[in-house]
Amino acid sequence: MDFRELFVKQKKVTRKRTRSIFPRIPRDKAAWAPVAGALSLGQLLRHIWHSESGVREVVLYDRWHYYERRIPEGLFAILGEVRDVDEEIQSLEKTHQETLTSVEQMPLERFEQEFRNDEFGFRRKGYVILLGIIEHEVHHRAQLLTYLRILGIANPEH
Repeated sequence: MDFRELFVKQKKVTRKRTRSIFPRIPRDKAAWAPVAGALSLGQLLRHIWHSESGVREVVLYDRWHYYERRIPEGLFAILGEVRDVDEEIQSLEKTHQETLTSVEQMPLERFEQEFRNDEFGFRRKGYVILLGIIEHEVHHRAQLLTYLRILGIANPEH
């Protein structure tokens, strides 16, 4: 199994588990956050897909646009206000599919290529960046489950 196969397999399994949470997210709680200064439920969903969309650009096209905006402006500034949970879920799914399609077509050598940006103190191989997208989703899936637990909504069965 090469890095591409590993990434695609892991990404699909990770999304399947994340997807199991979507029906439990209250549609009227897009702006709800557990404490002031925390991401809202809707912003958390947006952050997952928005980050994935930006981070993959480094490996796919050697583009740093996401970091060029995210680092100086901050997370809340680039996410904005979220009003519709279903729109964010649609964007999550669209971004997921775009990532899979792009990585499946990407030259295999980009997985081992080192991507470097001295301005951001960034130096990583392609496979590390891509696997980081998966880890990021797992991390925020756990955060979503915590939010739902605080709201009194049971975790999905696995």
